[in-house]
Amino acid sequence: MSDPILSAVLTQLGSILETQIRQELKLVVGVDKDIENLKTTLRSIEAVMVDAEKKQVKDKSVEQWLQRLQEVVYDMDDVLNEWNSALLKTETRELEDSATPHKKVCLFISSPCLCFSRVARRRDIALKIQVINRNLDLIAGEKDRYKFTTVTGYEGPVRAKTTSFVDVAKVRGRDGDEATLVDQLLMQGSRGMRPLHTISIVGMGGIGKTTLAQLVYRSEQVKAHFPTMSWVCVSEPFDDLRVAKAIVESLEGSAPNLFELETVLGRLRDRIKGQKFLLVLDDVWTEDYERLEPLISSLSSGAPGSKVLVTTRNERVAQMMESSYLLRLGELTEEDCWSLFSQLAFSERSQKDIQELKDIGMRIASKCKGLPLAAKTIGSLMRFKTSLQDWKNVLESDMWDLEAEKGIFPPLLLSYYDLPLPVKRCFSYCAIFPQDYEIEADNLIKLWMAQGYLSANGTGEMEATGREYLNTLVMRSFFQMKKDKDKGRDNATRLKMHDMVLDLARYLRKNESYVMEFDGRLVHRINSSCDKARHLTLIRSEDVHFPLSIRNVGKLHTFWVQSFYDSPPIVSEVDRISPDLFDGLGHLKALDLSRNRLCELSEEIDKLTNLRYLNLSHNPFWELPETVCDLYNLQTLKLVACDHLRQVPKGIGKLRNLRHLEIDRTGSLRTLPKGIGMLPSLQTLTKFVLAGVTDGEETICTIGDLSSLNQLHGCLRIEGLGYVANADQAEKAQLKNKKHLAELHLDFNPQLQAGGRTDVADALQLCSDLQTLHLSFYGGARLPVWMTSLNNLRKLRLQDCPNCTTLPPLGRLASLENLCLENMHGLKLIGTELFGGPDLGGCMQTNGAPSTAALAIFPKLKKLKFAGMSSWEKWDMTCKDGGAKEGNPSIMPYLRYLKLSDCSKLNTLPDHLLEKTPIRKLYIHNCPPLQQQYQKRIGEHWRKISHISRVRIS
Repeated sequence: MSDPILSAVLTQLGSILETQIRQELKLVVGVDKDIENLKTTLRSIEAVMVDAEKKQVKDKSVEQWLQRLQEVVYDMDDVLNEWNSALLKTETRELEDSATPHKKVCLFISSPCLCFSRVARRRDIALKIQVINRNLDLIAGEKDRYKFTTVTGYEGPVRAKTTSFVDVAKVRGRDGDEATLVDQLLMQGSRGMRPLHTISIVGMGGIGKTTLAQLVYRSEQVKAHFPTMSWVCVSEPFDDLRVAKAIVESLEGSAPNLFELETVLGRLRDRIKGQKFLLVLDDVWTEDYERLEPLISSLSSGAPGSKVLVTTRNERVAQMMESSYLLRLGELTEEDCWSLFSQLAFSERSQKDIQELKDIGMRIASKCKGLPLAAKTIGSLMRFKTSLQDWKNVLESDMWDLEAEKGIFPPLLLSYYDLPLPVKRCFSYCAIFPQDYEIEADNLIKLWMAQGYLSANGTGEMEATGREYLNTLVMRSFFQMKKDKDKGRDNATRLKMHDMVLDLARYLRKNESYVMEFDGRLVHRINSSCDKARHLTLIRSEDVHFPLSIRNVGKLHTFWVQSFYDSPPIVSEVDRISPDLFDGLGHLKALDLSRNRLCELSEEIDKLTNLRYLNLSHNPFWELPETVCDLYNLQTLKLVACDHLRQVPKGIGKLRNLRHLEIDRTGSLRTLPKGIGMLPSLQTLTKFVLAGVTDGEETICTIGDLSSLNQLHGCLRIEGLGYVANADQAEKAQLKNKKHLAELHLDFNPQLQAGGRTDVADALQLCSDLQTLHLSFYGGARLPVWMTSLNNLRKLRLQDCPNCTTLPPLGRLASLENLCLENMHGLKLIGTELFGGPDLGGCMQTNGAPSTAALAIFPKLKKLKFAGMSSWEKWDMTCKDGGAKEGNPSIMPYLRYLKLSDCSKLNTLPDHLLEKTPIRKLYIHNCPPLQQQYQKRIGEHWRKISHISRVRIS
């Protein structure tokens, strides 16, 4: 099936022809006329694309016509990319030469070879355009026979008001099923029965099996009953080693560095031995009991009462696993289906509109046949339909008949056709992802950008356009969204596609996107079925090497080798890529080789001249070849968790189009090359490393190289601030101008003299828009003076500041929600200075006038944590008049969470804190005096905390 990328590429090609290439190509006789003809043909085809895309579903000849068109358009795209890359290479080298004094004279003398090369390139591109023109004329001549309807100026559906992300629906009609499952999980088995019981939820796709399992898993009764809980998505293809490692990882928090199934299962047996646990195995397909049996057997070491909850479409799977209870999940009732549909479709509508649309809405809801996914998807679609005629068009659409004909899910297809054209191509690109894969939202946007799917918005940011498209897909229920709390980034969002949604994306791209496993037949399958593939994902197991046959798929735009290597390799286990692999892959725009245990990258990487996205994360590279810096189109370079990486290529300053450089968790990286400060497009720089003065000082970055990088977004970690010699140097960083940064980590070195200089820290002067700050290894006697001026700061962590003996009035930070103090060994007393001094009533003033928060100190603080405070003896919250006077500010009025660990000298907690703040969770760990005072029922002060709903003292 052809993809809407055609429409967007046609538009893009037209604009490119008018701008970038024309000046060069018009030097070739006759080509100017070819360009005009090409533009005219492209526009005539673009006008019928919307109708052609719909007709192809039922008309095989239209589908074939679109496939031929797609091939020609892709060929045109490849030609233009090839030409643009050549121009960019020439411009970059001329710019580089002009900056070198002894080469400047050469610019006045044109090299005969260079001139000949340019002429040859012009003629080559002109000939290719002529061939494409002839092919396109033939295809355009056929379009009239299909009687397509012309659509111009299509901008997609009218938009309702939206927030960045929407919680699209609540569960409907499953209360009884939920209660039944909870009862089954809490039920103790009879004597003589096996200690492990399996409960299965069986139902068709889209019926809500996973949603119901999630409801049960999150039940407070269930969480209280099972001390140990684990959730693993099994899915297809079934990999017993991967599933076993995933269970261990969910229990221990990290993946085991083990590669034999029996060893991992032994680890699992030891981990759950004697514990009552709940394990959810979601989306099980395999009927191969011989592969499942070792995993199930290893679970028998748990305590009696342990349960396994399985979700599956196949009842034979439930029978094979000898389920003690099987819940066959049926369709929603008509009433529940209507409730789910209407909740979405009628959001933010007036009562008048609801009454007008209700009857036809109920008829649409009845077509969902009780499937929650259908009701949710079509309800999200109707939310954007504003007129009665729009609703009638959906009700009467012939797309409802396609399910029986082609196995397509009509609600999804209807919703898909209603998307704006640019959003359609972004959605269908997601066919590259394996089933049940969790997609990092920011990374998906970078992949879209690499394919050329995103145009710049009003501020010139393609990323902003990508976020807008992503929001649209989330609101239309194409993606399920969740926050990634484990990654340490507040804005880390992960997405997941329902199986049926992914099936639609693969249907749309069935002739160009492939997801394959490595196996013995891989070479044959690549040679025979993927010759026209544009996007290829290979799922690699741990005992195979890269097949060189990939180079035969010469038209690839995306190549991703997904591996399940989760742990650092030993030297003997590293892998290498043959230099020949890159032959024939010159059209690649996105290459992902992360987690493949690669110890080196071939210098032949520079053959990938069109590459825009390169992910080499989680590989044991020592260094990268300098030829990486010849990838002049590169927009994204990901080197996350390359622990052995010692340096970034010195020529990185040549990558003028680089927008995202991700180098966090690279512990061996000690310096950065000077060129990073000269990247005009850079928006992401996750780590900036400073070093001491060396003989090569002119080639490595200093703090001043940050001065021009004012477009940085997201999170930045600056390491080695202790090397900054004085305040003048620190001021050169111009951090106050980094208005787009949301998160900043300032890492000093207390062993260095400058690490304890407060003037250096004071001169850094952060931007007041910052939301998260982490200050660590700072040796000053006091914290920087700008600390209390960060009015938008939401999260603050102070770690390993050993010489700091007092704290500034952090209570003035009106937006602060999360405060963590860790290893602040110089603090013996935390008193009212934290709130602004003993006269608390005057601590919350701005510019001499009372602020709106004048009646609260830490007015938004929700989480407060102290750890490793080895010298801390007293916590005093008593103001000058005892805090009882009416009108005095309240302290921490929204505090919900308090955790103290390894505070060995602290004897008591302030009464005001325990009595006047709404704490719901209190954790005390390895604090012997506090443990004695607040021990449940027997501690002297237990009554002061007994009202807190969750208390854990260990």
